[in-house]
Amino acid sequence: MGSKKLILNCDDFGQSRAANEAIICLLEEKLVSSATIMAPAPAFSEAAAWCRRTGAVNIGAHLTFTSEFPGYRWGSLTGGRSLQDAEGYLHLTVEAFERRVDARELRTEMRAQFDAIREAGIPVSHADNHMGSLFGLATGRSFLPMALRECSRRRLPYRLFRRIWEQDQFLASIPGAQGILDKVLVLADALNVPVPDYLVSHSYHAEPGETYDSFKEMMIRKLYALPEGIVETYIHPAVPDPAMAAIIPSWEKREWEFLLPQDADFRYAIRDAGIELTTYAEVDRVQRQPRLRSWCRLWRLLGK
Repeated sequence: MGSKKLILNCDDFGQSRAANEAIICLLEEKLVSSATIMAPAPAFSEAAAWCRRTGAVNIGAHLTFTSEFPGYRWGSLTGGRSLQDAEGYLHLTVEAFERRVDARELRTEMRAQFDAIREAGIPVSHADNHMGSLFGLATGRSFLPMALRECSRRRLPYRLFRRIWEQDQFLASIPGAQGILDKVLVLADALNVPVPDYLVSHSYHAEPGETYDSFKEMMIRKLYALPEGIVETYIHPAVPDPAMAAIIPSWEKREWEFLLPQDADFRYAIRDAGIELTTYAEVDRVQRQPRLRSWCRLWRLLGK
């Protein structure tokens, strides 16, 4: 029997003080694998200060190009006109971002976000993307090649995945997704950007009638069914905060996602299912290719 390794990543580190409190707790208790931090978000400085103070590792870049909550917004780091709406905030929706962004301004902002995290004293371990805005899911205008090139320059793994798990209701429902993915993976491999084997998704919002208990049961079922290899899933944990709950939809789901890694039933299921919590360092160790082999792949991809 092969091994099952799980990266349990906390997205949205730095988004708010409530998110920071929850993520810091889970990282300190070693109940999660890693977190990805949002350089443009309002509570970034607080999260970065904790990272510096504790020498935190396994902190990635949550590349952020949308600001989706009408009552809680943030702007870009660089002020590129195409990155922002008329109010000076990052776009509310992925579709608006895809339609309006200028690729040159996006590259400048992406590099600025990487630089801000590095300059804050955080050794970046990997990268992913807030709301999947780089994937082209709304209009087909994908910026994944740009993200992969920037990760290649920094020798960072990226949240992508090699295969679609047939039991993942969202990813498996996208027509032609594996074929599209295979083309992107050619570039990832050519650029020597390691990626996990699978990504396991779940609904960001609370489903109608969903409770903490039904959410936990669903997540535990997924643990027992996980495919072999290195699998990533993600949570958006936050502590209870009435003010944030009033402006962010499904805030209760974030509270559930803070409770879940602490839940004795969930922790038991990880052990009972034979799952090892791991990090992107393992993805990098397994997949990083010798530089010459990587350049040969890229040369073939370019048709040289």
